Amino acid sequence: MIRLDIFSDPVCPWCYIGKTLLDRALESRPGHPFRVEWHPFQLNPEMPAEGMDRRTYLEAKFGGPERATAVYGKIAEAARAAGVDIDFERIARTPNTLDAHRLIHWAGLEGKQTAVVGALFRAYFREGRDIGDPEVLAAIGAACGLDGEMIARLLASEADRAAIAKRDAHARERGINAVPTFILADQYVLPGAQTVALWQQVIDEIAEKRAVQDAAGEDQ
Repeated sequence: MIRLDIFSDPVCPWCYIGKTLLDRALESRPGHPFRVEWHPFQLNPEMPAEGMDRRTYLEAKFGGPERATAVYGKIAEAARAAGVDIDFERIARTPNTLDAHRLIHWAGLEGKQTAVVGALFRAYFREGRDIGDPEVLAAIGAACGLDGEMIARLLASEADRAAIAKRDAHARERGINAVPTFILADQYVLPGAQTVALWQQVIDEIAEKRAVQDAAGEDQ
């Protein structure tokens, strides 16, 4: 298997679009060689723990309501073009995502990381749920097969908070400054939401290369 590291944030719409397109490519190539691992990157590391009103946050970030509307209008258009369902009107708050990243980390220990990432994206972008709320996070974890009560206890503690912050900082030290960022086999970097066709091409090229190597080995 080839490791595919994905740096992402559950409140990043491009990350949601990118995951959806990658999923479609992987579904079309069931014999793909990737072992996917998700890594933390907070778009808003200075976000208050309780989050912020989304409209207030966006207007402050983009310099006013007109600019915020323009930026997210383009994102909504890109989502529609990709066939990704996002309901921005349902999102009331922009959360701090440190706890969501802790949940993703714990899900990885149970082999349920990608399922939890997908559930977080759906909860935030389609259902408008506050994924900074520990109760919401515990419920998402439970729905994905984790022990909801244990997740609630962990979220109420300091477990892995420093480790997640350290991993986020390390990603920035490596030069990652935007998400999604995909790193293939710890060598090749693919920034941004890539198309289904590109992922299919990558998978097919890997398969072709392996077939050539196998044939060469049989001839020896």
